[in-house]
Amino acid sequence: MTTTSAEQARPVIFGEVLFDHFPDGQRILGGAPFNVAWHLQGFGLRPLLISRVGHDDSGSSVLERMEQWGMDLRGMQQDDRYPTGTVEVRMREGGHDFAILPDQAYDYIQSEPALQLLEGNGHGMLYMGSLVGRGAVSRASLDSLLRRLRLPIFVDINLRPPWWNLARVEGSLARARWAKLNDEELRELVGRGAGDDEERQVQAELLRTRFDLELVILTLGARGADFISAGSRIHGAPVAVTQLVDTVGAGDAFSAVTLLGLVHDWPQEQILQRSLAFASRICAQRGATAADEELYRGFRREWKL
Repeated sequence: MTTTSAEQARPVIFGEVLFDHFPDGQRILGGAPFNVAWHLQGFGLRPLLISRVGHDDSGSSVLERMEQWGMDLRGMQQDDRYPTGTVEVRMREGGHDFAILPDQAYDYIQSEPALQLLEGNGHGMLYMGSLVGRGAVSRASLDSLLRRLRLPIFVDINLRPPWWNLARVEGSLARARWAKLNDEELRELVGRGAGDDEERQVQAELLRTRFDLELVILTLGARGADFISAGSRIHGAPVAVTQLVDTVGAGDAFSAVTLLGLVHDWPQEQILQRSLAFASRICAQRGATAADEELYRGFRREWKL
């Protein structure tokens, strides 16, 4: 079978799909890999999401929503034993906390269906978060994909206690070409205390050189974000949020546009500015994804996609 250039540009997104449960009873579909895939679909990139949901009402809702959004369902597996993922979101001053439940369907992603789907087809890159590595089954499946496919890897570090350990995160970084994390996660991994902008650049460069990364993407919350590559630091100033609703999913929105920019080979300064702009827009709504096609059309028009 001949693989088209459009197919080759499609990223593979591996990881969790879940529902965020908010204190007011609202349930919002999410999970970092799902959010990234959703946004990329909105931007016309047609990602292939590899994940797993339960044979339950929540799982059916996930698949229905994906189908309505035009997403490719071939990478979605269903589990007869474990439920569709759930996270309890607890709002606090200045942000939010997550209670991530154990033994969810996304912890049991199977390797063979994914390999059968992907082998022989070209894809541009593989996005992976660090949370999905908490489960031995999904972790082994991801290892199989990485060994067999040999795609360039974008790793999105999310250190959610107690669902991570240093060895697994370092193993992911050792395989990656690009890595995204926030300043707190950087300090945790490098083992050095807080500092000013210059100290953060030193920390990021230590991480980059240790794992031979092409690019370290450092998000700084209200202070914007940095791109650190060999001998270079580009700082992006934050984009003002017109009406802050919540910050859930802002980092995933940032990641999605960064991936979009890497696929389209935009200059780093442009990727950074556009990632910050879209993340700011997502902060003006409840939850991490938007079903408003016009939102994406507006950015696509502006960015000439």
